[in-house]
Amino acid sequence: MRLRWDELEDVVGELPPSASKHRTWWSGDRPHVREWQSAGFSVGDVRLGTEVTFIRTPAEDATAHKAGPVASPEPSAPATNNSDNAEQPDLLLVTCVKTKLDVPAAAKDLYISSLFKKQRAYAEVRSIPWFILSAEHGLVAPDDWLAPYERYLPDTPPTYRAAWGAWAVERLELLAGPLRDKVVEIHAGAPYINVIADHLTAKGATVVNRLEGLAMGARLQWYASFDPHSEGVLVSQNENAHEATSSFVTMLLDESQAVEPTEFLGYNGEGLRVPGLYSWWVDDSGASDLTIGLDTQVTRGLIYAGLAGATRWPSGKRSSNTLWSRISGMHLGGRHEFSTFRKTLGSILANTAGSASIDEEALTVWMKQHLKVLTVPYVDADTLGKLEDDVLTSIDPPLNLQGMDPSPIRKRLKELRRNHR
Repeated sequence: MRLRWDELEDVVGELPPSASKHRTWWSGDRPHVREWQSAGFSVGDVRLGTEVTFIRTPAEDATAHKAGPVASPEPSAPATNNSDNAEQPDLLLVTCVKTKLDVPAAAKDLYISSLFKKQRAYAEVRSIPWFILSAEHGLVAPDDWLAPYERYLPDTPPTYRAAWGAWAVERLELLAGPLRDKVVEIHAGAPYINVIADHLTAKGATVVNRLEGLAMGARLQWYASFDPHSEGVLVSQNENAHEATSSFVTMLLDESQAVEPTEFLGYNGEGLRVPGLYSWWVDDSGASDLTIGLDTQVTRGLIYAGLAGATRWPSGKRSSNTLWSRISGMHLGGRHEFSTFRKTLGSILANTAGSASIDEEALTVWMKQHLKVLTVPYVDADTLGKLEDDVLTSIDPPLNLQGMDPSPIRKRLKELRRNHR
């Protein structure tokens, strides 16, 4: 399991400076090392300040780690229920994250990472009381006013973590009432759950951890099904044509839900092996490259949209394509001969570089550096093709060609594509 630095910090909180400077921080008999060892993982590779690869430890090794001496007085692995069939929760706790506003704000608005936004969306649609676990403040209500802070719970002394866990649970009972017979669902990393779970069960509560064992990509996709504005929501087949088109237009134009290719690939297909629509977005630097290659202005934002998995009419032949296979296999991992979008970009960038041929490797690198992708699964493959036509007419991505109205960009693009076969 490979996590980028920012993904890791979204899960566990801000890492201390020593984590990005010294490899020794990632080994030895240290509390944070024992945390991932007790969860059944070891560190395989560390690119300081960039990414960390965790390797699942064989069962006997993981057991040995759990059985070893532990200096911290806190519980190492409290029992929790991680089943999707667990009891419906009465209370919901979500974790704080590193990325925050730089000015005071309500707690629900202070944290601004993609993970927290999805946690918040999930909490709000559940319509039950929810609270935020804060390494600095213990436990806060969504509307509590907070100033920005820097505190990383796993890097605090064991005595602080032990006191923090008791403090957070006492405050929860103060705000939410007696916890006996309550089901408390927690969305947080092990460093947070491990120090509060026993305090909750001691008060008679049942602890639920639905996301236990899920990597960051899988977590984000899991949340997507609960977020009506997310790229992962399944649009109902019962909507009429106008409503379905409007729904897709709204979602495909929500750039805040687009993710970088590296993050997309990290999902490993979770929630994406279905038909649907997607949109591609370019940053300022990438737009400048495209402008040079086309000799026509391209601006930052939406550049292309398409579908995957639509039934082929009039034959009625089913397609085996999915959002995952189209984007990971054809756009990011294939050759331009098999991808309209890849050939379009390759032709433009080859012209930018003054080359007569498309450099596949350089194209993939460029896409990962300058693009983001947004996906919207849609289960009705039979109507997906017609829906795409309606959506493209509405959003008019500049690099789409088939069935689109003429434009200076499209005229030039057709010329370049003919020159780079």
